[in-house]
Amino acid sequence: MKVEKPWLAFYGEIPHTIDYPAKTMYELLRDAATSSPERTAWEFMGSSATYSQLLQSIDDCADALVSRGIGKGDTVTISLPNCPQALILFYALNKAGAIASMIHPLSAAAEIEFYLRESRSVWIVVLDAFYATAAEAARAAGTDTILVCSIADFLKPAMKVAFWLASGRKIPALPADGRLLPWSEFVATEPKARCEATNPAPEDCAVILYSGGTTGWPKGIMLSSRNFNALGLQVGTQGPVVPGDIILSILPVFHGFGLGVCVHTFLIGGGTCVLVPRFTSATVAKLVRKVRPQYLAGVPTLFEALMRDPVFAKTDLSCFKLVYAGGDKLPEIVKERFDAFLAARHGRTSLFEGYGLTESVTACVATPRSAYRAGSVGIPLPDMVAKIVAPGTTDELPPGSDGELCVGGPTLMLGYLNSPDETAATIRRHPDGRDWLHTGDLCSMDADGFVYFRLRMKRIIKVSGVSVTPTIVEELLDRHPDVAMSCVIGVPDERKMQAVKAFVVLKDGRKATNGKEAELIEYCRKHLIKWSVPESMEFRESLPLTRVGKVAYSELEAEHARRAGLRRPG
Repeated sequence: MKVEKPWLAFYGEIPHTIDYPAKTMYELLRDAATSSPERTAWEFMGSSATYSQLLQSIDDCADALVSRGIGKGDTVTISLPNCPQALILFYALNKAGAIASMIHPLSAAAEIEFYLRESRSVWIVVLDAFYATAAEAARAAGTDTILVCSIADFLKPAMKVAFWLASGRKIPALPADGRLLPWSEFVATEPKARCEATNPAPEDCAVILYSGGTTGWPKGIMLSSRNFNALGLQVGTQGPVVPGDIILSILPVFHGFGLGVCVHTFLIGGGTCVLVPRFTSATVAKLVRKVRPQYLAGVPTLFEALMRDPVFAKTDLSCFKLVYAGGDKLPEIVKERFDAFLAARHGRTSLFEGYGLTESVTACVATPRSAYRAGSVGIPLPDMVAKIVAPGTTDELPPGSDGELCVGGPTLMLGYLNSPDETAATIRRHPDGRDWLHTGDLCSMDADGFVYFRLRMKRIIKVSGVSVTPTIVEELLDRHPDVAMSCVIGVPDERKMQAVKAFVVLKDGRKATNGKEAELIEYCRKHLIKWSVPESMEFRESLPLTRVGKVAYSELEAEHARRAGLRRPG
């Protein structure tokens, strides 16, 4: 008899199921603030706030929002880095029943205009440094109000001076603009109305996040309080997160991992979020030494950067309870290196991997602490389910088969914004009566329910009709002692339809010679089936990254196509 959830045997002390309260995100945070009013909720560049102070700021902000006409169903675009205003506005909008549309603060004017129109945002919130770009987009989109914040708003006097000397003095003065609303004026709003947290339902759309946009314009992904709360409670079981735990909130709040895991999970669990507005390895090394966090989460490139930092290399890492990688495939060699790096610096944990996608807020699969399996991204989180189906069908495949990963559970999105057809194609009702999210990712699952990520199905390279998995080639190249990082794409080929091309960053750029290219191709030939061996190789000083630190393979595809005067593969 088939066991529906074989992975349950590996949960250990983690509960198999969780009681999800029928509350909004704001209400769960309020519960945490009531339980631990004097604990530190956030730290930011030397400043901090207790839970009671954070809750008061959120309540005052919600009152100011409704007094200025923001109410249930309105959308406000938040274009901020990890800073206190982003947290306060996020939960205040939730209390008011409004929707937070989260975008990258470095977005170009055309991108911002698209986001504003797509979400029908009535306000946009930006940093003063990026006001001009946002104003141009807001004028084109017809957005009513531009709420302007500054990094200095929450800094202590000495840090304000340091910030002004370092970068603040370079920020242009704000012009006269009837739509411009400074943060100081906004928070001083005399309330004409009080915001009562009874308006929104947990199932209402509360957040819009956006897909990576590697092909065409990004898709808006509609998520509810229920989705975020479910994720927070599920992920909170992994450490588990307990009141007082500290996380370095490095991953950006416009990304599901950064917002859902590195902020919401910890705030509803009574933890402390150390907000990092811009990642540098030096900043992280300094913070680890100063605050001694229990948690660190990042994309694989973040851990590569940390291992290269000379200060971090001399830092005691015994403080960490859990270190997690997500957002992109974690090469086994990176895990091996970082595990050894941790152990050599008194670390008491390993680098664990998970899998997720914005359509399920973020993480839906994670490696259990007591049952790591090489190459696996783990097992479904509590109340999540997973299966492998034949691509393009709902037919489940036997253990060990490669196919499309489908997931189900309480974190599944409400749908794509303004795209009912795409929603219907992605979330499908299977013969078992359950709604399943078709991820578009090629994976396998063993008999115990451990998931093995291969690649996004669109990344498969067809060489003479044979399917080549780029990540297999990349992992082999990354294991070579001279290689720091690699990315593999398919390029047009008259004889084979597609050929494999590798972009390689060497640890020592002086070795980038024709001889080294021949050596690496021969190295691949010894370890790979002939169709997977790169036909050509290009050495780079660095590889392009997406805004959340993933290797942007699509940029390399587009660049190759431009140089060759061809259409981009796929």
